[in-house]
Amino acid sequence: MRLRTDDDIYRARLLYLGPPGYTLPVHLPYAQYGAFAALLALFMFIHWLATGDVELFPSIEISLALVATSLIFRYVDADRPATTVVRTLLTDWKHTRDAGAEKRIPAYSTRSIRLRPTLVETARPEERL
Repeated sequence: MRLRTDDDIYRARLLYLGPPGYTLPVHLPYAQYGAFAALLALFMFIHWLATGDVELFPSIEISLALVATSLIFRYVDADRPATTVVRTLLTDWKHTRDAGAEKRIPAYSTRSIRLRPTLVETARPEERL
């Protein structure tokens, strides 16, 4: 559960609403436009490297850039900027933990607990509860 802060500074977002007199149907922060443009250029460059040509309308690259931008900005808030989210993503992607390095913690069961007969027999009936 997330609590809303009382600070108006944290709630203030720099939004591009559209040209004067013509408001856009979606309100996106300026950072999302920049991230979308950078991701679109990256995906178009990867497509050019793979195929050697550039399309007139790169629909696949646009959809990939939209999805990637929405995934990145899902984790962005006032305390965690977009650059930190991307840096964390790249760091976690490069340095994953090896599955073989993990050790299983032994589980305790009743088979491993032994009661000495002297302790069980000397207990009074009201203490056996």
